[in-house]
Amino acid sequence: MSKTALLIIDVQKGFDTEPDYWGKRNNLQAEANMALLLAEWRKRNRPVIHIQHMSDNPKSPLRPGQLGNEIKDEVAPLPNEPLFTKTVNSAFIGTNLEDHLNQNEIESLVIVGLTTDHCVSTSTRMAGNLGFNVTLVSDGTATFERTYAGKYHSAEDMHQLHLASLDGEFCTVMTTQQILGSE
Repeated sequence: MSKTALLIIDVQKGFDTEPDYWGKRNNLQAEANMALLLAEWRKRNRPVIHIQHMSDNPKSPLRPGQLGNEIKDEVAPLPNEPLFTKTVNSAFIGTNLEDHLNQNEIESLVIVGLTTDHCVSTSTRMAGNLGFNVTLVSDGTATFERTYAGKYHSAEDMHQLHLASLDGEFCTVMTTQQILGSE
């Protein structure tokens, strides 16, 4: 797995500092699982790539210049780890991520981050479509509740539906322990 990069998407403080903006969240252990994987990748000197959302929505806690834009401490990048910033859901749009992966001969990605149904899902789909071998960590991502057409959908339902939609088509879904056990 030396040519497998850990891709950490949008793990930013704004997801915690503005709970009224987002609603209820599932998988409160996601960041702890991300930190476990990050520690293992660093220990084995494997590639780690960070993505940061720079929202242009004036109401978003993730907009530049706000505390919420900062990456959470437990997964903060080291100086030698690349950080790509984006303004849309996909980590590949408007960034040099694909070029970076190709230049470094990275063929596989292990993806974690926030949120399952937005930036994680979009980036996972694009990575799969671009030909990368993708593993999405089910307990290393999380999302928030949603209401659509007057119907409430819990955060866990949103999370599970997106994992189901992605698995086998764009990626393989695994848990943190499954990945650590396969090392």
